[in-house]
Amino acid sequence: MNCQQAKPLIDPYADGELEAAATLELERHIHDCPACARAWRNLQSLKKTLKQDSLYFNAPMDLRRKVKAELHSPLGTKSRWSLPNWNWLTGVTTGLATACLALLLTLMLLRPSAQQQLTDEIVSSHIRSLMANHALDVVSTDQHTVKPYFNGKLDFSPPVKDLAAQDFPLIGGRLDYLDGRSVAAVVFQHRKHIINLFVWPAKEADSQPAMLASRQGYHVIHWSEAGMTFWAVSDLNEKELMEFARDLTGGGN
Repeated sequence: MNCQQAKPLIDPYADGELEAAATLELERHIHDCPACARAWRNLQSLKKTLKQDSLYFNAPMDLRRKVKAELHSPLGTKSRWSLPNWNWLTGVTTGLATACLALLLTLMLLRPSAQQQLTDEIVSSHIRSLMANHALDVVSTDQHTVKPYFNGKLDFSPPVKDLAAQDFPLIGGRLDYLDGRSVAAVVFQHRKHIINLFVWPAKEADSQPAMLASRQGYHVIHWSEAGMTFWAVSDLNEKELMEFARDLTGGGN
């Protein structure tokens, strides 16, 4: 796939409308093409910004003064008293406005929270890494090989630990894109189960590992530590994945 073929697919890819084969081909191209990767990041940032925009806008002061002047003018008073039969229209308009407001509030309450959206995005990235056979950019069980791989590719240095002694061996790492930014994916294995550990700088205070959600048979654990946010996802059972998170937070460098 070249850039000319990829660019028309980025929008439907962002909306989850591409078939699996086209999705995998486009993801391979984005991974290898800086221009299309930048277009994908810009689209993600735009979608995130639009979701955060307020639905309420204050009227300009000039418009407010004109409306108030019209309401208190003799002509305005005369019109209100001379057209009493228009009261039914006021009632209908008020009813429609109330219904629209109720619909808007319902849609806002049903819309997934930012955390839920990020959780779904993380699970999707985990699944795509397995489907596309692209779980690893660097293959190594040595933390001193995996950690330097990220140097110069990210604006932070992710912690990388070896948990082979705890039966969660490190097998490599890769770059990924989540929450509108490039992140580190440090990959571990437990028997035949793959664990993706996504890492990037935290905005929140330190917290203990906690089971956050289960999606499509995959479990997600989240915590923050030493200025970094961690998201572990795997099809491991909840108990073993929590053991992994605790070993990671309690282990050595």
